[in-house]
Amino acid sequence: MSNTPHEIHEEFPEHAARIHDLKVANAHFARLLEDYHALNREIHRAESNVEPTDDLHLTEMRKKRLALKDEILSMILKEARAEL
Repeated sequence: MSNTPHEIHEEFPEHAARIHDLKVANAHFARLLEDYHALNREIHRAESNVEPTDDLHLTEMRKKRLALKDEILSMILKEARAEL
């Protein structure tokens, strides 16, 4: 598959090391990343018509991806504040 947009490391490149550390140390964070990546790839397949879906389902998947991304970023920023 070609480059998949919205990969977490591309969304938050300034937090790459922190993302890695959290993934290793925090099982919940690692699971959120797995869920995000799986959903992101599903959205990419739908958007590129590899696995077409209806607009409502695509919109719901995008909303869920955004919610996961928000939770991931929240955990990243919480960790960043803890390091200060």
